[in-house]
Amino acid sequence: MQTTADYSCAFCGESNTTFIDISAGNYQSYIEDCQVCCRPNIIYLEVDESTLEVTIHTDYQE
Repeated sequence: MQTTADYSCAFCGESNTTFIDISAGNYQSYIEDCQVCCRPNIIYLEVDESTLEVTIHTDYQE
């Protein structure tokens, strides 16, 4: 099952939308470029099993 979620770029702070594959697990991390400044963000996400609510944190990709 796929869904979308928003996150703020760790570099420029702009809002981005990412696709999330909930079937890939409750804890995921991957690198995605900002849609505005094109810099790489490390996306850390957690999916709540009961509500399917997604929590996202970002960090700089060095």
